[in-house]
Order: sequence, then C-alpha cells, then structure tokens
Amino acid sequence: MGIEIERKFLVDHEKWQQAAKPEGVYYRQGYLLDEIQRTIRIRIAGDKAFITIKGVTAGISRKEFEYEIPLNDASELLAGFALSEVEKIRYCIYFGDKLWEVDEFLGDNTGLMVAEIELQQEDETFEKPDWIAAEVSHDVRYYNSNLALHPYKDWTM
Repeated sequence: MGIEIERKFLVDHEKWQQAAKPEGVYYRQGYLLDEIQRTIRIRIAGDKAFITIKGVTAGISRKEFEYEIPLNDASELLAGFALSEVEKIRYCIYFGDKLWEVDEFLGDNTGLMVAEIELQQEDETFEKPDWIAAEVSHDVRYYNSNLALHPYKDWTM
C-alpha cells in the first residue's frame, strides 16, 4: 500500500519569477470519482499518463496508488469519463535534499501557484525555498480535485 504524506504551500510570485527553474511540463488531469473517502484521477504529464487512486486524508497523509497507463487510454478516459479537469504547468525543483513540485495553474485557475513537498513522515523537518509563502495543507480549496470543481477565478477573497 502506498501512503502519500504531502504538505502544500502558496508560492510568492515575485520571488518565483526570480528563481532559477527547469522547464515545466504541461499536465492535464481529470477526475473520474471525487468523494471525501476516495478520488480516482487520470493524469497526462507530458508524454506519460497515469491513473491514481487516493483515499481519505487524515492529517497530511492518505493512501495513494498510482500506475502508468497508455497515453491513448488516458486521453479517451479524460474525454469520455472525467467529471472535471485541471490544467497546469509543473516545475520539479530540488531544494536541500527534497523535491518540490510547483504547479502554475492554467485556465479557470490562472493566477494560482501551489508548491508541494512529499515527506517520509508527518513531523519531518525540511528547508523551505525563499519563494514559499503560506502553508495551505489543511485548506481543501487547494486540492486539485476541488480546483477542478471550484476554480480559483470564482473565489471571493
């Protein structure tokens, strides 16, 4: 069984623009099932595709199973079965000994940038890059599945 332990942070746009970063990868992902107890996602990331099944979140942990699938199957699943979708550019950056995944959202979520870090345990310590802003790990609005249904453009701040 896979366990995902993940923390999420907003990104300081100004500092991010000044940071050295690799080329991003275009992601398109859709949700076949989106319930509190479980989510089933299809993701196309560049020239690869995946199906991911996630369980209920407890703290910052949840069960996660992810498998590579044929790209054509993913395209058909998104076109024929996805209830909602999100598009973004993902940048993968190592800082210290940790991989940070920074998502620059597109479409109805344009303007939102979220950085994620996966940990081995919930209380693990790590260094934060200077472009990291407020933590939003426990704010469900920032879950990709919620952004697909309740996009950033519709939020009232």
